[in-house]
Amino acid sequence: MVKLNVLLVCGSGASSGFMAANIRKAAAKRNLDINIKARGEAEIENYIDEIDALMVGPHLAYILDEIEDYIGETNVKVLLMKPTYYSTLDGDAALEDLLKEF
Repeated sequence: MVKLNVLLVCGSGASSGFMAANIRKAAAKRNLDINIKARGEAEIENYIDEIDALMVGPHLAYILDEIEDYIGETNVKVLLMKPTYYSTLDGDAALEDLLKEF
């Protein structure tokens, strides 16, 4: 697998920071080369040209149309994280969900 650059977003970036750390741990256990940044939703446009995937907190489902406008013609995959693993910050489950796209 090639290196993946992933951006996780939530409202302010706090909860996505914890989730990103847990995904990093899960990826390290599998020896996967995944770079994950966590930011607030207002910063999405700043990272579109640098990422392969955008993982969005489930509480931000309402901005998916707006995100599609940011993505445009890029090959960035957008994943709405599932509440089941987001609410428990389950990095292993989030990583599994991410890897299904690649």
